[in-house]
Amino acid sequence: MLNNAKTLQGYKLASLDGEIGTVKEFYFDDHHWTIRYLVVDTGDWLSSKLVLISPHALRSVNKEKETIEINLTKKQIEDCPSPETDKPVSRQFEEQYHGYFGWPMYWNIPNSLGNSHHVTYDPETQILNDHGSKPFDLHLRSTRDVGAHHIQATDGEIGHVDDFIINTKTWAIRYLIIDTHNWLPGKKVLISPDWIDHVSWVEEKVYIDRTQKSIHQCPEFTTMSLITRDFEQELHQHFKRPESWTTQSHIN
Repeated sequence: MLNNAKTLQGYKLASLDGEIGTVKEFYFDDHHWTIRYLVVDTGDWLSSKLVLISPHALRSVNKEKETIEINLTKKQIEDCPSPETDKPVSRQFEEQYHGYFGWPMYWNIPNSLGNSHHVTYDPETQILNDHGSKPFDLHLRSTRDVGAHHIQATDGEIGHVDDFIINTKTWAIRYLIIDTHNWLPGKKVLISPDWIDHVSWVEEKVYIDRTQKSIHQCPEFTTMSLITRDFEQELHQHFKRPESWTTQSHIN
């Protein structure tokens, strides 16, 4: 099932024994372009704690009720490790978090969920830890932060990232929604993470190995209902790319 990230933001999260809050944003793995955590706004409940929920805990997404059911109790969530709100999510925290629930660690599983991908190494995206030595590896990105990155074609800028389309079965990011406002008339188009040449997180730019004209002339995206298999095939054929949905895996 495909869903917009912005649409899912605000969905209520229902634990086994009651509501725990709403989806605030998502953290995705910048190697596989796959959602690793839902960031939860708990409101008055656990107001002093940043709550992350892994897709391993998710049971179902109900679009009619705008809820996401999770297979955890409030007590489990309250007692689980929590990252500090003013620092990036470290691998050390993730090891504690996954160990607490007994879930496999996705970075130890080759091609775990989603698509392998190359990104530009930016030294500025690493920071020192509390001891001033080994840096945190900023391998997780926020959909909210990346949601304004510019799109750079081979012959110039053509727009920016407007949203993400997530496969809520595998939690892989299926497409980036690109607003081609730099061209008139502007429109929205879809780009698969597989088609990205590289990303510079410091420049806040996504580089596509296609011309402005090629990106602008691809099939226009208007609504989620448009994403039929025929539409996806037309999109892949336009960019001369193999069909990718048949190779996406499920949660390991």
